[in-house]
Amino acid sequence: MFKVISLLKARAGIDRAAFVEHYETCHVPLVRELMPNIIAYRRNYVQAESGIAFELAPAFDYDAITEIWFRDRAAFDEALAVLMRPANAARMAEDEALFLDRSQTRMLVVDEHESEI
Repeated sequence: MFKVISLLKARAGIDRAAFVEHYETCHVPLVRELMPNIIAYRRNYVQAESGIAFELAPAFDYDAITEIWFRDRAAFDEALAVLMRPANAARMAEDEALFLDRSQTRMLVVDEHESEI
């Protein structure tokens, strides 16, 4: 499997409830429509006030960590190509501007390893 993680920051002026509501009811269906080949799509909403950090560590300033799985790199590349078509990219940007600070978005390709407990 192939996995990407996105770090997402809420736009200024939107509260947590509105951020989550928009993400779940508007953005998730749009992502599912514009990005074929997604196997799994998980949204993790950060509870910064409950976090544990080492002394002197900067505050974590993202509001959501998103995980998306694809069959393989080719499936991800295909999904990204579809998303980057001008009309699709414009729809995504328009929606993201409603609830995200797009300048802070980070997408990471990761090698996932899991251990049995």
